[in-house]
Amino acid sequence: MHDRQRDRHYLIQVPADQYILASAEAQGIQLPFACRNGACTTCAVRVRQGSLYQPEAMGISRELKEQGYGLLCVGYARSELWVETQDEDEVYELQFGRYFGKGRVRPGLPLEEE
Repeated sequence: MHDRQRDRHYLIQVPADQYILASAEAQGIQLPFACRNGACTTCAVRVRQGSLYQPEAMGISRELKEQGYGLLCVGYARSELWVETQDEDEVYELQFGRYFGKGRVRPGLPLEEE
């Protein structure tokens, strides 16, 4: 794992039935997070190699998941995994930026539109 904000690299052992963020914390590694519920993008990562399973990641769109983004707070490693933390604003802009200031915001979340 590469923590881009602190420019640090970590090797974390993650059991298949445990969230990556929780495993990192149990090993004394502090990573960005906020909600711990898969609803925000504070713990967002970009998967560079491997498989991340994240069925509870409501805060990230299917499109971004398909582009290799994930959330550590509700993510499970399904293989050897190499990820990079992302800037929260960067991921938020990728996901929602096309809606703000363009008169396209409607009631409800725009996660599955278009």
